[in-house]
Amino acid sequence: MTTLDLLPALIGFAFVSSITPGPNNLMLMASGANFGLRRTLPHMLGVGIGFTAMIVAVGLGLNQVFTALPWAHLALEIFAVAYLLWLAWKIATAAPKTPEAQAAARPITFWQAAAFQWVNPKAWMMVISALTFYAADQSLAAVLLVAAVFGAINLPCISVWTVLGQEMRRVLTSPARLRAFNWTMAALLILSLWPILKAF
Repeated sequence: MTTLDLLPALIGFAFVSSITPGPNNLMLMASGANFGLRRTLPHMLGVGIGFTAMIVAVGLGLNQVFTALPWAHLALEIFAVAYLLWLAWKIATAAPKTPEAQAAARPITFWQAAAFQWVNPKAWMMVISALTFYAADQSLAAVLLVAAVFGAINLPCISVWTVLGQEMRRVLTSPARLRAFNWTMAALLILSLWPILKAF
């Protein structure tokens, strides 16, 4: 069975895995609530383009590096945990206290979001699963098709979370509410580390 034969299943997998909660979506929701849709757009594009590029890189052989060098994969996991904890702290403390602090606050950039895909545990699970099931022959055409499907579906899905966060700004009208929301998002982001932590 070819990747084209599996296309409907691939589309379904891309949609479900992209729309469900994970570090990217939680961070985008928090960014939408704190900065709005327009200022979060580089973050969104960094996720969508960075994840698509990750599929291509892993599909064309990068995963073999981790197979040959298990310590490299362990090092990446340790770095991922440390980086996600730092991001959780950044989200938790993002609530601006003054208009000056609000003006100085900055959302995650395009390049930061693109680089984050490499330490995102959910992104790794999505990439490995997608390539295993839908590009088993590891041909260039199959890998590019998987990447194209995710590239087309991922951005609209993650946009939903950003818009949801932006809409919550109507409720998060006081510093106390925004602070509580940010701490909740930070806690959920830490909980998303469970797949990595239970593997140690």
